[in-house]
Amino acid sequence: MLVYESTKSGFLDDVVEGHLVPEIKQGYESEGIGMGGAGEVQAWKNSLQYMHTVLSGSSVPDDAGVAIEFKIPLTSRRIDFLVSGYDEADNANVVIIELKQWNGDSTQAVNDKDGIVKTALGGGIRETTHPSYQAVSYAQLLKDFNISIREKPINLHPLAYLHNFEPLYRETLDNETYRPYTEQAPLYIRGDTKKLRAFLESQINVGDDRENLYEMNEGKIRPAKSLQNSLVEMLDARDEFTLIDSQKVIFEKAVELAKQSRRDGKKRVLLVDGGPGTGKTVVAINVLAELIQSDMVAQYVSKNRAPREVYKEKLRGDKLVKEIEHLFTGAGSFVDTDTDTLPALIADEAHRLNEESTFFGRGENQIMEIINAAKFSVFFIDESQRVHIDDIGSKQEIHKHATDLGAEIEELTLESQFRCNGSKGYIAWVDDVLQIRRTANADGFDLEFDLRVFASPEALHTAIEEQNERTRLSRVVAGYCWEWEKDGRSDPDVTDITIGDYERSWNLDTSDPWAIAEGSIDEVGCIHTCQGLEFDYVGVIIGEDLKYRDGEIVVDHEARASTDRSLFGIKKMFKENPEQAAETAEELIKNTYRTLMTRGMKGCYLYCCDDELQKYLKTRIENSSITH
Repeated sequence: MLVYESTKSGFLDDVVEGHLVPEIKQGYESEGIGMGGAGEVQAWKNSLQYMHTVLSGSSVPDDAGVAIEFKIPLTSRRIDFLVSGYDEADNANVVIIELKQWNGDSTQAVNDKDGIVKTALGGGIRETTHPSYQAVSYAQLLKDFNISIREKPINLHPLAYLHNFEPLYRETLDNETYRPYTEQAPLYIRGDTKKLRAFLESQINVGDDRENLYEMNEGKIRPAKSLQNSLVEMLDARDEFTLIDSQKVIFEKAVELAKQSRRDGKKRVLLVDGGPGTGKTVVAINVLAELIQSDMVAQYVSKNRAPREVYKEKLRGDKLVKEIEHLFTGAGSFVDTDTDTLPALIADEAHRLNEESTFFGRGENQIMEIINAAKFSVFFIDESQRVHIDDIGSKQEIHKHATDLGAEIEELTLESQFRCNGSKGYIAWVDDVLQIRRTANADGFDLEFDLRVFASPEALHTAIEEQNERTRLSRVVAGYCWEWEKDGRSDPDVTDITIGDYERSWNLDTSDPWAIAEGSIDEVGCIHTCQGLEFDYVGVIIGEDLKYRDGEIVVDHEARASTDRSLFGIKKMFKENPEQAAETAEELIKNTYRTLMTRGMKGCYLYCCDDELQKYLKTRIENSSITH
């Protein structure tokens, strides 16, 4: 979708006559999207005035194509500015221009991360992708999926234009660290108008009257062979993605149903129920790869950023993120997607789906939007991991929307148990201990599993650090009972959690997934950064929101930090319907600790802020038949 398209001469006239921004605004509104506030409008005026200056003095033909805000397939991202035409050798060319308002004095290089910089965003200095990386990744995505670009072919030439960036700070972004991207997408800053103009003139010698833009816009999407081969190599190099037992059965069924929907055009939904450690995400990634191999466009979808970022990193290994970045997306990405646009969507952690998407502040129901957008959709779900007041993901809800949208639905269960050393017994024991439900495992469970209660959080953290030295991955997590102050979220010297002499930071707010980021063993993760993931050993600090009184596990929603949005609205609910509110608070808080306590494959170490809960858990463990 092109928000705005014209020729060079038409673009120049629209700028001079003051028509351009209203036309862009109208283009947004035609999609039901607001353009943004006065600040965003002013940013557009500034950037487009600079592009007017570049083009008005150039020999780029008047009938060269110009487009603004080209929506990239499979993403919510848009390319800021495009110029199209032919060069002297009659090659079809499109120049992709990433525009930025950045000032050099607030921008910092990040030398130890791939394609990442720090700059002023959202009221603070935050990590984000390098502008050249962005432009390169957009071009790669289009090559990977747009048939017209590959078959014509249309040559894509990405670049970044930071028109406010002072030359004094050029080395911050245009240095050896970012050379893999700046070589592919040159970086132009303030004072580079003539250089950028010369580059455009070298690529666009003959006008196309928007022909190449239209062909890009209308091009069918299908995965390129290079992407297919790359994905196969990634999977083959990772033993952890090997499927066994019921995982293989679910995988084959999902692929079969997706291919059936491609053949007969019928909408289908597969619902996969699986508890902690059953390998839901491993199956999901394998289904994604297999469908891409089968020339089907597919995406992995999750509400939580953590699992998709971690598994994307695991899958790519040493390869560049841009090769598979667009295969992983958030659950709010399908608000505006037409019916049956995509062959397949794979929704992991489906219990975390919401009614209203945060995507542009709109959305009706993420389950409905996913089913509507795809011919085939598969939902991996564990209803007992609902931990947020807005979580609506349930088997009943999925059945309802599948029926409403005329989809055939099948339901299967993942049985294999990997986490907690291969037994359902530990999970059942946790349910009994937390008084979620009475189980036959009240007296223990039959497996070798390291389960302990520590006398202090310092001792717990030290033990997990020692395990992390010996094992693949071990981490400390906690209930969200300590504030995560905005000003210190990226500063490792700022401590958030204080329990006596124990002081630690919540997971730092960086571009890297916390669970596998360097240095994260020193931090404490929360439910939002570890749900859907697994560790060898997990240390769980249980906050004051879970207590033990008179033989009962009780919850205290007021002990939750105000920065945690999981229970946002519960106070109002207590005023309007106290019984329902109490049930909701109990379910969500207990589910949170159930989820945290089932992240470990080999062991779980516990510390409780509530003394009585500490004694209760220690007694339950000592009196249980557990193999250590």
